[in-house]
Amino acid sequence: MEFKPGQKIVFLNEKGGGVVDSITAGDKVMILDDDGFKRSYLKSQLVIVQGDSYSIDDEVVASITMQDSGINQETSNNSIRNRSNLPEINLHIEELTDSHTHLSNFEILSQQMIVFRQFFQMAKHQRKAKIVVIHGVGEGVLRYEVRSFLNKENGIEYYDGDYFEYGQGATIIEISYKS
Repeated sequence: MEFKPGQKIVFLNEKGGGVVDSITAGDKVMILDDDGFKRSYLKSQLVIVQGDSYSIDDEVVASITMQDSGINQETSNNSIRNRSNLPEINLHIEELTDSHTHLSNFEILSQQMIVFRQFFQMAKHQRKAKIVVIHGVGEGVLRYEVRSFLNKENGIEYYDGDYFEYGQGATIIEISYKS
């Protein structure tokens, strides 16, 4: 991911964003934040804003394979569960890989989206009417990415999962099929 002065960014580990002021030595970027303060961040703590909102480029996600990511296919399959007869997937990175300390936040988010898309396609292939995605609360970046993907799909409705069953960090997806 290449940063350039003037680009809009959002922070992965905290609320808000800003504009790239300058690129410093190593993996650091100087950001002029939304409050007008200049602060230094690691590149891995930032996501470039595409258009008016942050988003991972679909081509970037598609170009990364599970093998490239270090995510074990067996481990990611183990994150798929059935609760109340609804297929669900837990996208917390700890559920998807044994070790993620070597991955940047952008790489983690990309891997979570790869696993989500595979789960979604599998559910459609099996003609599931409803599925659950557990994305967690955090800063809402993963939730946003999941829902941005769903907005591009036909015959999809989604809404927040039941608080008492899933907490605040889940999305229920209903898939309708043409007969």
